Order: sequence, then structure tokens, then C-alpha cells
Amino acid sequence: MQKLVFFVGVAGTGKTTVAEKIAAHKPCAFLDRDTVGGRFVEKFLEVNGLDTDDRDSEFYKENLRDLEYDTTKEICIENLRVGQDVFMISPFTAELKNKQWIDEVIEASGKTKSEVDVKVIVVTLSDIETQKDRIEDRGTVRDKWKLDNWSSYETRVDFVPTINWDIPESNIKIFDNSGDLTEEKVNDLIKFIG
Repeated sequence: MQKLVFFVGVAGTGKTTVAEKIAAHKPCAFLDRDTVGGRFVEKFLEVNGLDTDDRDSEFYKENLRDLEYDTTKEICIENLRVGQDVFMISPFTAELKNKQWIDEVIEASGKTKSEVDVKVIVVTLSDIETQKDRIEDRGTVRDKWKLDNWSSYETRVDFVPTINWDIPESNIKIFDNSGDLTEEKVNDLIKFIG
């Protein structure tokens, strides 16, 4: 079976780092939504005289958020269609809540649920302070709004998102990425993916 694996979770939990470690052992199409849409979003914001690192304003959410996610989804569909395993990295908050979203992806790829094994790895941290420390440590300008508005941001953080997809409960793994990302932890995730 082809593997379609989602690495989800809030900013600073280490979704990309975890996915990269696993991808080193499992060849796949590696689709990080930030990479797929980042430059286009920055240019669009710049042309409109807005902060190129903004990912939290209403303007971004209303005009650009779905564009990034839909583009990443289309690339995923193409890769599934030609038989590739796919890793998808992003929060996917709205998509996880939409019961039909994953079915539409698989159907659009010309595949069936019996041909594509969907797994979700929810990357979490033990506490909000660890998340803040990691966001500060990675030092990306894009996180400036979160850090400047931390008291507001932290009240909106949901470490474990709602997953309404019709997949077995055993295909969802909550992974606490606190502490070191050891080889043992990576091997456990590889075993989970199968």
C-alpha cells in the first residue's frame, strides 16, 4: 500500500524535524506547506504592502491560507496518482476537521482507501513553555507575531487537533516531541508508519 502520512501540530512542536528524520529512512514526496507556498505568499503580501512574514492576520487567512493548503494538496494528489508515498507537513487544522477532505484527496488521485494507507502523526510538546522556547530558538521572522502576542496566541493553541477523518483510530499517533529526538523514537514512528 502507498503511505500518505500527515505530520500535524502547532508551531514549534518540531513537525518538520520529525518528518525529515523519518524521510531519511523512508523515501517519499516530502511536502511541507511552508515550502510549497511560502515564496508566493510572501510576494503577494509584499505587493499588497503587508508584512511578508504575516501568517496570522485576517487578510492572510481570508486570501492566502487556503491557496497554500490547496496547492500542497494538489501536489500530494499528483504524487499519489503516480504511485509515490507522500509526507504532508503542516497544522492542517481545518482539513482535519473536514470529514470529506481526505476522501476527496484519495478519490482525486484515482486511488481507493484500500490502496492508500493514511496515517496521522500529531507532534506535540509537554507544555506551552517548551513550545515558546522552541519558537524563540528557531528564530524565524515568521514567528514574530506569535511571540509579540503570546498571551493571545497561547489561549488559541490546541496541542491535539480534532481529527474527523474516517480512518482507524490505530492510524493516529500522538507523539510527544519533548526532549531529544532519539533514534529509538524515530524507529518507533517508522514502525507506526509501516
